[in-house]
Amino acid sequence: MSGSKNLLRRCACSIAAAGLTLVVAACGSGGGGSGGSGKKVYMLLPNTTTVRFVSQEGPKFKAAMERTLPGTKVIVQNAEGDANKQVQQVETAISGGADAIVLVAADPFIAGGALQKAQQAKVPVILYDHDAHGGEAKAQVVFNSLSVGQNQGRDAAKLFGDGTPARPKVIARIYGNQGDYGTTKYKQGQDQFLEPLIKAGKIKVACATYTPGWDPAKAQSEAEQCLTRTNNRLDGIVVMNDGTAGGAIAALKSQNLLGKVPVVGGQDADLQAIQYILLGYQYDTVYKPFKLQASEAAQLTADVLKDGKLPAGTADGYVPNGFMKPGVPAKFLPVQLLHKDTINKVVDDGVWTWKQICSGATARTPMCVKELKGA
Repeated sequence: MSGSKNLLRRCACSIAAAGLTLVVAACGSGGGGSGGSGKKVYMLLPNTTTVRFVSQEGPKFKAAMERTLPGTKVIVQNAEGDANKQVQQVETAISGGADAIVLVAADPFIAGGALQKAQQAKVPVILYDHDAHGGEAKAQVVFNSLSVGQNQGRDAAKLFGDGTPARPKVIARIYGNQGDYGTTKYKQGQDQFLEPLIKAGKIKVACATYTPGWDPAKAQSEAEQCLTRTNNRLDGIVVMNDGTAGGAIAALKSQNLLGKVPVVGGQDADLQAIQYILLGYQYDTVYKPFKLQASEAAQLTADVLKDGKLPAGTADGYVPNGFMKPGVPAKFLPVQLLHKDTINKVVDDGVWTWKQICSGATARTPMCVKELKGA
């Protein structure tokens, strides 16, 4: 859509009969009227396999936008793992009168087409968590991805670092979606702790694979193949999020290895992951406070809608995207590593309740027995 057509789409026109005067309201690249009210923001999510994108992000971002810019209409859509579908959703958002798009890219490279379409239509894009290459984005809000990987790598080194060249600890590494900024940084952080042990012969990596779309089913298949290749002789599996952890755990279950082979490197504090930690199937998860991210994204969106850019000093750094130099202005948020004895953090923050956590087999774990007894 050309700039002039986009301008006409955004204008509500009426003719004052007395003076035959053309009155144009809500015109301009920002659209939606003055004072921030009546804005329309689309939040486009990438998939349903990463649980947080279904249960956390949409509701929390809607609430944050209402607090930050009251009266804003937030429309949440999910590409269900189809990156091309997400590009179509961007086109629909533009034709539907979007004042801004908050994008969690389904694929960092295919999303470039979406960024270009939005730029041509003068609709600002704020990237949420995932990076997107090949086009303009006004801002990005992301948790400190290097810190995530460092936390995961530190735990893995603690568990598997006692191997020897004569008897190294044998592990599988299951990465996230290849090419993602997050995957690259998680690996970089993990490698800071694992590479010295690998070079010293204390750890041997039997298998290392990427997981397209972060799909747990693909992670399960990758873990199953590695178990077959090693004749089930793995000392551990190092993953990058709770979805890939869940896939690895499903593979271990099929070989009666639940709880016998540690799964390290969870991320997102999904409900199932919290339960797996209590049951002893998963060692850890990196908690990323969703409410904080939603609030920061809402503020960035409001700033961009007001001024067309971020206020000076807002960005903590940049995320490279192959188009903007030095990259997309980004807000980096802190993370927290959770283990069995610290998962109460997600209850304290209102992410999950003990009633939700302590269901099924988890209800019999010591922590759940204690918490439910005191409820």
